[in-house]
Amino acid sequence: MGRVVVVSGGGTGIGQAVAARFARDAAEIVIVGRRADVLDRAVSGIEGQGAGSVHTITADLADAEQALRVRDEVVERHGKVDVVVANAGGNVTRKQAPTEFGVARVELERLLKVREHWQGNFESNVLTSVLLVEALADVLADSGRVVLLSSIAAYRGSGNGSYGAAKAALHPYAFDLSSALGSRGVTVNVVAPGYIEETEFFGDTMTPEWHERNVKQAHNGRAGTPVDIAETVHWLASPGASHVTAQIVQVNGGALPGR
Repeated sequence: MGRVVVVSGGGTGIGQAVAARFARDAAEIVIVGRRADVLDRAVSGIEGQGAGSVHTITADLADAEQALRVRDEVVERHGKVDVVVANAGGNVTRKQAPTEFGVARVELERLLKVREHWQGNFESNVLTSVLLVEALADVLADSGRVVLLSSIAAYRGSGNGSYGAAKAALHPYAFDLSSALGSRGVTVNVVAPGYIEETEFFGDTMTPEWHERNVKQAHNGRAGTPVDIAETVHWLASPGASHVTAQIVQVNGGALPGR
């Protein structure tokens, strides 16, 4: 039996690319997401990459009961987990009307909107990762792998405060989790992508000018792709990376110094 790989946010973009990469190893893939139709459409593309099987679970991983349900379904079907890739997330401020950030004026309406954005990004990017990992920790195989998805925004901000801060919260969590699980041979690492094309992250907000600016920041002169991230995640989950843990791996083409 191949390794059992659970990928959250596995229906599109980076998550789908990660699932497809592990499918080439004949792994048993479980993709988790909130939209059943998106997950269903992703299955054929993932299965087309290799001999691995694909099982979908529809769940909102910011909800503890739904995260526990994911655990129960995975255990019932597969009995164990070898790799957890916590990829679900997004910037809620791109889906809601933006609020002014860092201004001197203080009004209740603005503060309530700030609270909504910070709470939304915390739930979308931190709780979806932490609750999934915590739910699966006791069924994670010895020498298992956990990979969390962060962002370049964790280092240089996101322009709205909340998204970058939420992603940064995953870094110390990975350090603590690595320490807690290390005696079992489990590694815990974080991948922090830079600008990645071919995802739903930017929606319709990406302009040609913004795209060009992001590309110019990369030393290799190109945008990243979901496959770039998938290959990095796959390596971190390989036997060759068994002594790599509690690390933040940046995949941004050298763009971090740029702004």
